[in-house]
Amino acid sequence: MEAFKAAALRCPLPSAVELIGEKWAFLILRGALNGLEHFEQFQAALGIARNILSNRLAKLVNGGILERKSDPVDRRKVVYSLSPKGEALLPVVLALRQWGEDWGHGCQEIFLADKQDGQPVKRICVLAHDGRELKLGDMMWVDRASGAHVLRGELD
Repeated sequence: MEAFKAAALRCPLPSAVELIGEKWAFLILRGALNGLEHFEQFQAALGIARNILSNRLAKLVNGGILERKSDPVDRRKVVYSLSPKGEALLPVVLALRQWGEDWGHGCQEIFLADKQDGQPVKRICVLAHDGRELKLGDMMWVDRASGAHVLRGELD
């Protein structure tokens, strides 16, 4: 149990959740992934209080998820755009949406599609190095340094 506790304290999940796991932060991220750029757009689309929006935008900028720049068209405005770190969250957001469709609110009227052919994107899943889909029981934790298998939860 001590090894599990030590691994839990080193786990990257808590810090990731602290940055993007709060409802408004996640909805702002969703908005940015869908093309929202200005404070007023986020505020109108989300119905979020201005002080909360300001706080969450600052947190996402400080966390490297969003970048804040002057609007080239109107220097009085600010443009918020996804950084590469923020764009890398697309699979996370899509996986949570798909999970919500399966276990929460059901399928929505709209779906994410490939621009090339208009077909729905494949569901997010965990793949083996050879492309096989893996379930929880098909995986194990391995120590990077030694290559040794460790008990589930001992090292992450």
